[in-house]
Amino acid sequence: MELSKRIEKALRIDPSKTEQKLVAFVRKKVKAAGATGTVVGLSGGLDSSVVVALCAKALGGKNVIGVSLPEAGVTSPHDVADAREIANRFGVRFKVVDITPAMAGIRKNLTDYRVGALLPTANLRPRVRMVILYYYANLTNKLVVGTGNRSELRSGYFTKWGDGAADLLPLGRIYKTQVKQLAYHLKLPKHLIEKKPSAGLWRGQTDEKELGITYEKLDMIYAGLDLKLKPASIAKAIGVNINTVKNFIERERKTSHKLAPPEMPKL
Repeated sequence: MELSKRIEKALRIDPSKTEQKLVAFVRKKVKAAGATGTVVGLSGGLDSSVVVALCAKALGGKNVIGVSLPEAGVTSPHDVADAREIANRFGVRFKVVDITPAMAGIRKNLTDYRVGALLPTANLRPRVRMVILYYYANLTNKLVVGTGNRSELRSGYFTKWGDGAADLLPLGRIYKTQVKQLAYHLKLPKHLIEKKPSAGLWRGQTDEKELGITYEKLDMIYAGLDLKLKPASIAKAIGVNINTVKNFIERERKTSHKLAPPEMPKL
């Protein structure tokens, strides 16, 4: 089989079986924790919409809280509208919490706040959102369900103790392109599935622009590595420079600390 076809085949899932397994996973973990349901940061994007759908199927919509966390000048009103559409579709409780005042307060009280320090300041947003999600989880005895997928986790493309903070990660074993397959199976709105992925870190920010590669190509790199193929073979098969493959191998190594608990010394 042509190598690129072999890689593509490795990324195909049975969406029906995947849905069943993920719904059962959410239901089992919530029950084991003695929780009453789940809280999800509902951005209006693909991943969070799929997660809300899975939680609603597992627990019933009334036991799921979807929270939209916009910031003026950063979050598009269309994203809030898309989040509301998904909440209504699956009958989940929906809240909108404007984080603009919280972000303004942080900027005001950080005496060495630097506007030009793009990443440190942008990462404040997902960490503020995390605080609010856990507030509702604590308030209502629910678990915070994260929306990270395997593409993001392997590339370290998430904020440590921000959107990476969660009690469950149901999409953590499937790649972004596989999440898309699942979304079509769940019959989510096409405009939402095809929307450019964004972590909402700043106005106009997109994942693929920041990563420097499309999710389709990124997932093919990871699928090739899963198949134990050599970097040169992967690069040739999917049409990227070998340095791109090597860079993402190194990126995974360097960001692996994000997926681990804090290190402690051996005594």
